Amino acid sequence: MNIALPAAGSDARGPALPAAAAPAPLGDALPLPSIGTGRLAEALPILALGAWFKHAACLLEDGRAQFGPNLGDLDNADACRAVEPAALALLARAAAPVRAIAHDLHPDFHSTRIACALAARLGVPASGVQHHHAHVAAVLAEHGRFDDRPVLGLALDGVGLGSDGEAWGGELLWVAGGEFVRLGHLRPLRLPGGDRAAREPWRMAAALLHASGRGDEIARRFPGQPAAALLAQVLARPALSPPSSSLGRHFDAAAGLLGLCEVMHNEAEAAIALERLASGTAAPEVTPGDWRICDAGGALRGQADGARSRTDRGAPAAGSVPQPDDRAHPYAGAQPPGGTLELDLHPLLLRLADEPEPARGAARFQATLAAALVAWVEEARQRTGCATVVLSGGCLHNRLLADALHAALPARGFEVLGARRLSPGDAGLALGQAWVAMHRLAATKED
Repeated sequence: MNIALPAAGSDARGPALPAAAAPAPLGDALPLPSIGTGRLAEALPILALGAWFKHAACLLEDGRAQFGPNLGDLDNADACRAVEPAALALLARAAAPVRAIAHDLHPDFHSTRIACALAARLGVPASGVQHHHAHVAAVLAEHGRFDDRPVLGLALDGVGLGSDGEAWGGELLWVAGGEFVRLGHLRPLRLPGGDRAAREPWRMAAALLHASGRGDEIARRFPGQPAAALLAQVLARPALSPPSSSLGRHFDAAAGLLGLCEVMHNEAEAAIALERLASGTAAPEVTPGDWRICDAGGALRGQADGARSRTDRGAPAAGSVPQPDDRAHPYAGAQPPGGTLELDLHPLLLRLADEPEPARGAARFQATLAAALVAWVEEARQRTGCATVVLSGGCLHNRLLADALHAALPARGFEVLGARRLSPGDAGLALGQAWVAMHRLAATKED
């Protein structure tokens, strides 16, 4: 890896670009409230290098966030080659030497490798930040929330590496500065064929059928897919079908079951088709039993009509969420009280499998999903006492979902924060990474 950096002991604000390279363009600058003085201010500036999709680095300083250019997805040589000069251009603009360089947890991302190499050369910490923690933090930063008061975070997207090494994407988090706890997640669906399932919604539909004991329907439902006859065998082999809690893959499964899209040729094609069809259709009444909220032991914690079936244990007292010690083990999320809350949307997807009218099915999916997410967040509030919820992740590009949540949650007494000037997806992720790294560095100064 060829990274042009200043000599040891020189000022890290302005490493020289390679002689043949033109200065990299900068992206948008986002004005932010001043942090003032104290530990947080002393932890700035922070450089963050984002993730893989819609890559844009970010330099967080007091009073502003300066983004680099949006380089697109790091799936080609040109985009990867542009990561280094974009990072160096931001370093050159920093008003003081950077204190740390933040990156995604995924070790194989080109952005992660560049971040670690830069940090090592500059003699500053490289701070890996869990993807969905960063999504929530980006919204907090945009709203000028620089304190570490706990919030609930709904991080809903296609994929991000979890701290357990699995694919996350439908996450309910408790976030307090540089710490987070995974309060809950969607019941996973398997990805038959791995990453290929993210491009072929029929595979996600097949995964739902197989998980529900209806695998014999796969070949009949998808006769145009040559692999359909063998997919049940793929799903029976965990190594070929890793689990994912991604909400994006649930959208794909819904579109596949309704016959809207079997193979995608454009990003989010299935989810967009589902939203468009639902937009012109009156939503049917949400049906009790279309989702379940369970703890780790399978005990029912909530149901679709809003009623709760409480266990004898009751809910833990507000504010009793344990705080993981990020200094001892940065990504060892503590177990939430009462066990992880799993939101099971499989009953809803099964209903779509038997829905003869795709438009009605699409509208049902959108309406039921929003109602289920609201019930899930309400359960988390009862456990934690947190009444501020952050909405983040690429699935919030879906206006039907975002509007439903922004209407229903305040009506139930929540303060709701969502992306306004920034994208809720990965284009704004680096700001959240920098926010988390800032809090972590400030915590070490406190000690």
